[in-house]
Amino acid sequence: MEARTEDVEVTVSAPSRAGREDFKATSDPALEESADRGKAKLLGYTELYELWERQQWATQDLDFSQDKIDWHERIPEEERFQRMYGLSSFFIGEQKVADELGPMMRAAPEETQRIFLATQIADEARHVRFFDCFYGQVGVLDGADDLAARLKATEEHTNEAFHELFDDLLKSRVDRLANEPGDIDTLVEAITLYHMVIEGMLALSGQHFIIDYNTTQKTLPGFVEGFSNVARDEHRHIAFGVRFITDMVNTDDRFRGVIQGMLEEAVPVADRVIDPPWDEEDDSDLFGVSREETHAFAAQCLSRRLKVIGLF
Repeated sequence: MEARTEDVEVTVSAPSRAGREDFKATSDPALEESADRGKAKLLGYTELYELWERQQWATQDLDFSQDKIDWHERIPEEERFQRMYGLSSFFIGEQKVADELGPMMRAAPEETQRIFLATQIADEARHVRFFDCFYGQVGVLDGADDLAARLKATEEHTNEAFHELFDDLLKSRVDRLANEPGDIDTLVEAITLYHMVIEGMLALSGQHFIIDYNTTQKTLPGFVEGFSNVARDEHRHIAFGVRFITDMVNTDDRFRGVIQGMLEEAVPVADRVIDPPWDEEDDSDLFGVSREETHAFAAQCLSRRLKVIGLF
């Protein structure tokens, strides 16, 4: 169930944001080297809710005026196409997970868990709004004048594995929870898939490299500010997932098998989502990294969280 690294030795650097107090406050084990030894202090559900109250932000406060100049005047057309591949999975993914959270929230067995998951629904809606504002105000897509049109046009830039992960694996679990909210095994599978794989491996890895690349290139400052806020939200969500799965394993050891089975099914699909459709030798032209580095970073994040849970 390890994310692959193609047997290539890769040095994985910590995210530049890992030292920020607001990021560290989330208690996501991936941000702590101590997690390599299985050590981390996880927040409780009420503490995570209170942190959500302290970490609010507004999409309408972001300024995309320089981003518009950068996109159309500083970033070459071929690079814009490659960037679209990286950004599209986020835009579509945020919309899909916002749709799927309701049944998961209702199925959570404890009220404190449900209250936190309600905040995550609000977060995911704000993330969709963030991408919609960026695409619309910057003019990323010609002829797409509203959210529905932008989502439809953006979906063309996602690959088959993306749809397998979201439309098959995730949706099937969520649909089952909608009909049988007391199916705790399915809830554990859904949290594992959503928080540990989709957010924990895919989202956080992409955010790491996209934000660092734009920061280094001094491009898209409004996007970087907003996407950093999105990343901080995701770390908080993942911290919830780690806490929930840890609690479930401590409650009943049989959940280890449920989690392991979900990871073995989902991680290979997630690996294929990471890989872009162009030749591997062109990888460094997108966000300055190879796919081996991306896979290695995702694997490290997953490994740290699993060690803290006691599964690795």
